[in-house]
Amino acid sequence: MQSLRDTTPASSGSALPSLVGNTPLLRISAPLAPEGRGFWAKLEGFNPGGIKDRPALYMVERARARGELRPGGRIVESTSGTLGLGLALAGMVHGHPVTLVTDPGLEPSMTRLLGVYGARVDIVTEPHPVGGWQQARRDRVTELLAEEPGSWCPDQYNNPDNTTAYTPLALELASQLGHLDVLVCSVGTGGHSAGVGRVLRQLYPELRIVGVDTIGSTIFGQPARPRLMRGLGSSIHPRNVAYDNFSEVHWVAPAEAVWTCRTLAASHYATGGWSVGAVALVAGWLARTAPAPTRIAAIFPDGPQRYLSTVYDDEYCARHGLLDGPPPPAPETVGHPTEKEVLRWTRCTEVSDPLAPAPTAPQAGPR
Repeated sequence: MQSLRDTTPASSGSALPSLVGNTPLLRISAPLAPEGRGFWAKLEGFNPGGIKDRPALYMVERARARGELRPGGRIVESTSGTLGLGLALAGMVHGHPVTLVTDPGLEPSMTRLLGVYGARVDIVTEPHPVGGWQQARRDRVTELLAEEPGSWCPDQYNNPDNTTAYTPLALELASQLGHLDVLVCSVGTGGHSAGVGRVLRQLYPELRIVGVDTIGSTIFGQPARPRLMRGLGSSIHPRNVAYDNFSEVHWVAPAEAVWTCRTLAASHYATGGWSVGAVALVAGWLARTAPAPTRIAAIFPDGPQRYLSTVYDDEYCARHGLLDGPPPPAPETVGHPTEKEVLRWTRCTEVSDPLAPAPTAPQAGPR
């Protein structure tokens, strides 16, 4: 029997992209929202590797078209897991070897899966003193690129192709729902919140976009801290984050995400990882508190498979203090992201780029 790696991209590989996209919607209601209310979940876990199959394929295709990635050139990128799956798929489709730089927080099952898909996994051993594991991974990517001529890095944090790749996802939502009032997205590299939000805002100018981050993430101006949740949040400031698009941001703690993931699984037979739990918690609150006709969509980036040894493992959750019961019924509110360090579910309606220069005070005119 011939393996996928033994086939040429022109045969089975050329058919693989057809598996990406056109993911289903699921209506989520009780117990996260009262009967008769709820939100629509876009189940991106139905893609082969998750939501980042979309940008992985698109970034590689655009780089090949521009001549930045030559035939047979190696793809080298930093990943916490999901983009790695997408790049392994893109490498298989287009005939590129793939090296993925990650850290000890990547689940062993994911490391094995990436290897089975043909990727080389390089694990950094020490976090960067300021930028944490993410910056350590990016520094290692720079080293690997220098060692291998002709290699290429997608730079998912800053590559505009990462955002453009989500245009089809936005159009799918518009086609499936017909109208949309609120979009709830997790924020990590900023790719899908920026790309989907940009297109949907053109279709629905009054659309509210709600970003969901994790405690300990520096994206929206909080201090960077060691983070348990993967797939959302950052220790650096990705330039793909479209700060101007957000109506508000919520930070969610790991225990709150775990409770929501498990509640989704028990009530809807559909769930996912840290990002899914955090997004569903916020979307459920919006469904409970917004006017009844409000149409809310939440993007679920992945499914539960890679989290069986973390989110869905009682021993792991007990060891990290993640089984303390349900989250509060509503978030705490702060007036500005730098008002205080948040440690539980918290929201803020003042969203700005923490790296933007402070406005200068107007100069007094001549007397």
